[in-house]
Amino acid sequence: MVEPARWALLLLLGVALLVPAALAAGNTPNGNKGNDGNNGNDGNNGKNGNDGKNGNGGNNGNNENNGNHGNKSPPPPSPVYSPPPPPRSSPPPPAYSPPPPPRSSPPPPAYSPPPPPPPVVPSPPPPVVPSPPPPVVPSPPPPVVPSPPPPVVPSPPPPVVPSPPPPVVPSPPPPVVPSSPPPSSDVVSCTNTTRYPTCTTPAYCPRNCPHSCHMDCATCKPVCDCNLPGAVCQDPRFIGGDGNTFYFHGRRDRDFCLLSDTNLHINAHFIGNHVPGLKRDPTWVQAVAVLFSGHRLYVGARKTAVWDDDSDRLVVVFDGETVQLQRAKHARWERDTLSVTRTKAVNGVLVELDGVFKITASVVPITKEDSRVHRYGVTDDDCLAHLDLAFRFYSLTDDVHGVLGQTYRSNYVNRLDVSAKMPVMGGEKQFTSSGLFAADCAVARFGLTGDNNAVAVATDELIDVKCSTGIDGVGVVCKK
Repeated sequence: MVEPARWALLLLLGVALLVPAALAAGNTPNGNKGNDGNNGNDGNNGKNGNDGKNGNGGNNGNNENNGNHGNKSPPPPSPVYSPPPPPRSSPPPPAYSPPPPPRSSPPPPAYSPPPPPPPVVPSPPPPVVPSPPPPVVPSPPPPVVPSPPPPVVPSPPPPVVPSPPPPVVPSPPPPVVPSSPPPSSDVVSCTNTTRYPTCTTPAYCPRNCPHSCHMDCATCKPVCDCNLPGAVCQDPRFIGGDGNTFYFHGRRDRDFCLLSDTNLHINAHFIGNHVPGLKRDPTWVQAVAVLFSGHRLYVGARKTAVWDDDSDRLVVVFDGETVQLQRAKHARWERDTLSVTRTKAVNGVLVELDGVFKITASVVPITKEDSRVHRYGVTDDDCLAHLDLAFRFYSLTDDVHGVLGQTYRSNYVNRLDVSAKMPVMGGEKQFTSSGLFAADCAVARFGLTGDNNAVAVATDELIDVKCSTGIDGVGVVCKK
């Protein structure tokens, strides 16, 4: 309440001071004179605006004589006196009235702090799902055209003079004899280790031919002589040069032509035994005689009563002279291009004439068991020892003939019933020879070109013959 009263007093005081001053100013002559005609509101101002002589003549605002200086103008009109305005009466100051009693205003409300703002829980940002990148389609690379390489001209290598290697002398491996051999089987080995140096291990003959096999040096395996083309075995059984099997019985104690060609002739002597009640006598080949180039070769088995595996019953005669061989495997005899080599210590040889033939011969007996089964009629004074033979021929002509020879001709036609159990070849008459040394059978070809001096080599004893093909090619193996 004090403050408003103070302000009211100050206001009244100010009014009292200003009113007399204002009244004094209004009674001053000069104060209105400046506001009369000289201010441009009286007649002189209009005179100034219309006076072409001096736009600035007459009174210019505060000095009434300004417009007449410098220019001679007509004398101003005589001023017209206007009475001063009556003095303005100022209203009396308002009578003082005491200020109204102060109103008690209620105390301001106690300040209470504003409630804390609610906690701001930030909302999780929306998941950003990346937009898949646009597929990139690779532009194919521009084709590359390779530039051809510059031609390379190889420089010739310097001449290399190889130094000769030192001679290698291979030590022969010790002989390996397979365990558990078949009973009473022969052991065979390669007879040409010069040509086949890796075939040095001996082997036993198979069970089905324990005494009639040879080592095939090419395969280094034992081979049954009677199972090869050209074999003559058993009663006797032949395997021709064409591979077909047939039987040719002949007659016991007779000679037959096995092969006859212009420069080679081979006869065989058949032995047998008469067995009452049989339609024919069983026969075997006991010896062969070979005629070639004016020479005579005989290979046969001696007559034997009781067989002994350690007794040598093989005989070889060349041009009337018995070939002497040590009783040792691989023992060798040579005369010109003819050679005889033992395939085992006793009862086996390999006879070879270079470029003409190869014959493997073994002496085997007819056992009592074989005689019992097949009714061979073996007696105690003769075990019918015979030869198993294997032939290989190198230079036969296409006109070759004989029981075996005809099967090597290119135009040979087998007219036998090969499906029969025992196809038998007949024609004994055309194959019969007058002796083991004669080349006079009906189909003989030997000596037709003038080589008639060849005579077969023979011995007083007949030799059983086995025929089979050789190791290296076709031929005849004769085995009982």
